[in-house]
Amino acid sequence: MDYRENTDELAFRQRVRAWVTDNAPRNWRAETKTEEQMGALLRAWHRKLFEGGLVGLSWPTEFGGQGLTPTYEAILNDELGAADTPRVSFHAYLGRAIFTYGTQAQKQHFLPAMLRGDMQWCQGFSEPGAGSDLAGLRTYAELRGDKYVVNGQKMWTSGAQHADWCVMLVRTNRDVPKHKGISCLLTPTNVPGITIRPIKISDGSPETCEMFFDDVEIPVENRIGDEGAGWRIAMTVLSYERGPADIGFIATLKSTLRRLEGLAEETGRANDPEIRKAIARAYVVGEALRLNVMEQLSQRVAGKPPGPDGSVARLLLTQAEQTVRRLELELTGADALTGRDESDAFGAYLRSRTISIFGGTSEIQKNILANQVLGLPKA
Repeated sequence: MDYRENTDELAFRQRVRAWVTDNAPRNWRAETKTEEQMGALLRAWHRKLFEGGLVGLSWPTEFGGQGLTPTYEAILNDELGAADTPRVSFHAYLGRAIFTYGTQAQKQHFLPAMLRGDMQWCQGFSEPGAGSDLAGLRTYAELRGDKYVVNGQKMWTSGAQHADWCVMLVRTNRDVPKHKGISCLLTPTNVPGITIRPIKISDGSPETCEMFFDDVEIPVENRIGDEGAGWRIAMTVLSYERGPADIGFIATLKSTLRRLEGLAEETGRANDPEIRKAIARAYVVGEALRLNVMEQLSQRVAGKPPGPDGSVARLLLTQAEQTVRRLELELTGADALTGRDESDAFGAYLRSRTISIFGGTSEIQKNILANQVLGLPKA
């Protein structure tokens, strides 16, 4: 497989790089002190990307996208990651649930606003006791006339504090096998009965949220697909959650490793055999991740939909991030804990520990590979 970019892709990269130089917010980490400021920043950044023609690159044209290959999404994320811009919204994969399974009315109502950034979205899948076993979710939606009444709790819902809508899995039938009793509802986050509480992760930042539902009424027309089709929709969303977006992470990883090589020189440890081995190890893990993501990307460009083998990239991503941040902490030394370090090495190290649960824990990824890729029996 040839991973090199063609003439059109190289031209697109140059256009994106120039656009990011002119339009990306600067010093945004230092200037966003509150969650309200962060929410406003993310909305403004999404709208600026949309105005620049950089949202919905690989969406079908009939749904407002540009019909380009996933390679263009990867190039965009690579440039955004290298420039350390704010994160992009979750529209790229959550929108697929709507244009793949939604009604015509749902597509017309939600997709244009989703692309423009008028509606910010989150993904309400995991629950207490239903993270490693998503099919065991217990949030229940009872059909009463033309509406569902929802009660339960969602957990680890990233971006919920900034979201207007949630793509949410609920149980609608308790009398069938658990995978078949799940449905998917599009739920506004500002209706009565919903409480959103940010969860502070290990470094103290509210990276994710829990959501409580107390007799929340959702119209039946907000259900995507048939009742009981939620599991299939969830698998579609999760399979597209990774992929081109990982390219942005790899760009950040590479720039961080270059900075650490410079730090090793500055601190006189560049010739330390243990540091040299640690740098080499971080490079190798990052390169393994890059090649795996490129292979998956090439398969997607060839028309093969994402599959369970995407869990390999998820595991490599966790390993790469934790390897780099451990090296950063080693090179920064005591300054990381005393406050003399301005790079937030200790905070980055703490955040790297939580990455192993995002998008499914490492144990979940290994189970997926064992059962669905290797065909091993379930324990």
